[in-house]
Amino acid sequence: MTRVPSDADADVLVIGGGIIGLAVAWRTAQRGLRTVVVDPSPGGGAAKVAAGMLAPVTELQYGEEPLLRLGLASNQRYEAFAAELSEASGGRDTGYRQCGTVAVALDSDDREELRELHAFHRRLGLDSTWLTGREARRLEPMLAPGVRGGLHVADDHQVDGRRLLTALRAAAEHAGVAVRPAEAVELLVEGGRAVGARLSTDGTVTAGQVVLAAGPHSHRLAGLPEGVLPAIRPVKGQVLRLRIPDAYRPFLSRNVRAVVRGQHIYLVPRENGELVIGATTEEQGYDTTVTAGGVYELLRDAHELVPGITELPLLETSAGLRPGSPDNAPLLGPTSLPGLVAATGHYRNGVLLTPVTADLVSEYLATGELPALAQPFTPTRFSSDRSTAKALA
Repeated sequence: MTRVPSDADADVLVIGGGIIGLAVAWRTAQRGLRTVVVDPSPGGGAAKVAAGMLAPVTELQYGEEPLLRLGLASNQRYEAFAAELSEASGGRDTGYRQCGTVAVALDSDDREELRELHAFHRRLGLDSTWLTGREARRLEPMLAPGVRGGLHVADDHQVDGRRLLTALRAAAEHAGVAVRPAEAVELLVEGGRAVGARLSTDGTVTAGQVVLAAGPHSHRLAGLPEGVLPAIRPVKGQVLRLRIPDAYRPFLSRNVRAVVRGQHIYLVPRENGELVIGATTEEQGYDTTVTAGGVYELLRDAHELVPGITELPLLETSAGLRPGSPDNAPLLGPTSLPGLVAATGHYRNGVLLTPVTADLVSEYLATGELPALAQPFTPTRFSSDRSTAKALA
């Protein structure tokens, strides 16, 4: 464990108060470390928009086996994590629900792609069941008659990102985390080591270790030496929220997803009657404008999948920014700058990877040892010895 200067404000400073930053701070404080979180809007970020699918299997892409292992490990921790968080936050509900996912195909090409994915699942020993179109509609009667087949993954679940954020902030503060509603405008570096941050409120916070968990803004922090962190690009996602009236329930019992015209779409039914439809994937920089085109595409594709959605009231449209790393996998653990630890770049899997990220990063902060599960995701995988030496010179 790093020796903290006696005059430091905290043992650990977490820059970023979204779902990842708050979870890391909570777990770190539970280990007895004095922890401060700084964020201009604590409890915000992409998770406030996200649908909250916990889908390590149906999100799997070829060549992502290390990320799959990380996602499965996090998914396996979620039930206990949600229960502990609910108790630690004074009984707040996180919306965690074990419901499973049905992924379906609407044409023969999509069906063949799903067949290949199912075979890939089986080779990896994953619990994934092939469904005929009739079997898929038997599980979810609201699916379109033209569904050609699909997969049932019983262990893909869901959580409510907004409720999770509220519970995490309450639990963190109850554990002694100081949450400062301010922006970290500059990383403080002394003697080649990160020692804290200067804040927008003109103050500073000094700490023995600094965790960078600012999502797509992580690499933009002033004072961060060049080459220490790769660029984290913002990937815009537009999401719709509809209401399922009592007369229409049960509308869907499970998460439902598909590829329609090459675009991924999912529908996540909440127990409170909300139906979340998402999400677009747009490389549009830091723009979070909800567009007519984005709303139209989501409704159009969702209607092809579940025609009955046109009868549901539209409650909300929103857009958020996913933090995407160069290889779309998270950055976890120590950077090449001593004292600076990364917990960012989770892309589409931020909500899913929250429990495991909090456990792995807090373990490193407390012991100085990075668990094996996190080692494929260290930030230094993007830097050469030469670039690191130059950045720290």
